[in-house]
Amino acid sequence: MKLNAISEKMLEALRCFLNGEKVMWEDGLSADDWAGLFRLCQHHQILPMIYDTVYACPAFASCPPDLVQMIKGQVIRQVMTQSRKTEEFLQLYRKLTEHGLTPLVVKGIICRSLYREPDYRCSGDEDVLIPAEQFHDCADVFAQNQMEMLEPDMDPDEEGEVPYYHVGGMLHIELHKELFSSESEAYGGLNRLFDDVFDRKIQAEINGVKVYTMCHTDHLLYLILHAFKHFLHSGFGIRQVCDIVIYAEAYGAEIDWDYLLEKCRGIHADVFAASLFDIGKKELNFNPEKACYPESWAEIEADGGDMLEDLIDGGVFGDSSMSRKHSSNITLQAVSEDKKGKKAGASLIQSLFPDRKYMERTYTYLKKYSFLLPIAWASRIVRYLKESKNMRENDAMASIEIGNHRVDLMKKYKIIQ
Repeated sequence: MKLNAISEKMLEALRCFLNGEKVMWEDGLSADDWAGLFRLCQHHQILPMIYDTVYACPAFASCPPDLVQMIKGQVIRQVMTQSRKTEEFLQLYRKLTEHGLTPLVVKGIICRSLYREPDYRCSGDEDVLIPAEQFHDCADVFAQNQMEMLEPDMDPDEEGEVPYYHVGGMLHIELHKELFSSESEAYGGLNRLFDDVFDRKIQAEINGVKVYTMCHTDHLLYLILHAFKHFLHSGFGIRQVCDIVIYAEAYGAEIDWDYLLEKCRGIHADVFAASLFDIGKKELNFNPEKACYPESWAEIEADGGDMLEDLIDGGVFGDSSMSRKHSSNITLQAVSEDKKGKKAGASLIQSLFPDRKYMERTYTYLKKYSFLLPIAWASRIVRYLKESKNMRENDAMASIEIGNHRVDLMKKYKIIQ
């Protein structure tokens, strides 16, 4: 597997950032190359990390001044915005704990705290897992602190995840009663792996504020399975791999690797998980010894090469193109069919006419009026055709081609038969 030159440059710069180094490129990058590099970094939401690593190298002289100013402005805004989001979140979190609530902070701010420059690892939102019985009290505290539901027509009692935003602020929060959508045939069952997560909770300190979070074994398992979930959809990006290997290195001595392997094997994610660490070793200087990475994991035959190519192409949430996003109909269907002992396949029908549960994400009225599914399908096809005219690489046949390729990847990594 051969990545293109721009992808290789991004990975090299990312390695340097993680090591606290600067790149020393002398030449070899044109103005178009710099534009392509920064565009790829935006797709993976790692622009501040990469800009910090490359701006002082000799080769940066070939980057056009107007592009430099634009990228520098974007970096400053992203870092300042992230700093404000963090401050708003910690202020709100204090209020929650003052009311005796025990929300678990996952991903986001916990992972950021492990980076050399935390605010350079930007997050769109913060994820908080709350015991179901504390949800209404948590929602009351949110309301008292100018946090409103992003979708006001949503019935929060019926949802496993409710998005909120800070009125007049920057903060967005995904408030979870479950970590994975229980309605998903493909991965809803993953929630059972976290049934006792609150019994094993620990505390971490972020900027002087103590927050509850998962124990390190649970948290690493969740980081892996969160990437796994996105892989079943349309993909995930290099930042998720960074989070996983950095977390493993930071807390490896406290992680029950045998338990982790048992749980991953139970859901056919062991080769997938080992491939993430293979990418980490080859591309991100992951140190197995520092992470106490055991022989039982190292013995798994895992080559992350094809997965790396897929994740570089996909971007941070596998949304680099609409065709790729729509291909998730095929991959999720393949996983669901495999669970039923059926052969995975891809078709135009699956791409254009997903099942009701998938459609409910966009056409929320289907939750109450399921008989309107044909109307939703018609609306989706009309929107699909409009998007195809306005965006490159967005058509049903491209979705099928991408979906078929990604189904093959799932077979390679032994997720499905």
